Parts: sequence; C-alpha cells; structure tokens
Amino acid sequence: MKKNMGLIDRIARIVVALVIIGLYFTNQVSGIAAIILLVFSAVFIATSFIGTCPLYLPFNISTKKEDE
Repeated sequence: MKKNMGLIDRIARIVVALVIIGLYFTNQVSGIAAIILLVFSAVFIATSFIGTCPLYLPFNISTKKEDE
C-alpha cells in the first residue's frame, strides 16, 4: 500500500491513542465506551506505524509531503 500519512498526522494519532489509553487506566472511561475507544486507539497506533490510513484511500487524501 502507498503511504498516505505525514509525520504530524502519525504523531497526532499516537498522542490521541495514548491519551485514550491513559483515560482507560485511570478509570475515566469504562464500559462499552472504553472498549470502543480502546479499539480506536489500537487502530490509530497500527495505522501510525504502517503509515497508511485505509479511510484516506477512497477520498484520495494524503497528508504526506512528497519528500517524506
């Protein structure tokens, strides 16, 4: 797959995922909401490391600069 995520996009997703995980472990979120947010955080981390967001592909969106 062609990479379509820039560095800032990838860092922002990791930060959001870490905040969600922190909220979970401090018991700020619980129940179904916690499970859904943890799934989102796992997806954010996975797409950050891969560098490709599948939701960007149908809309032809890319936050990656040409020189990255």
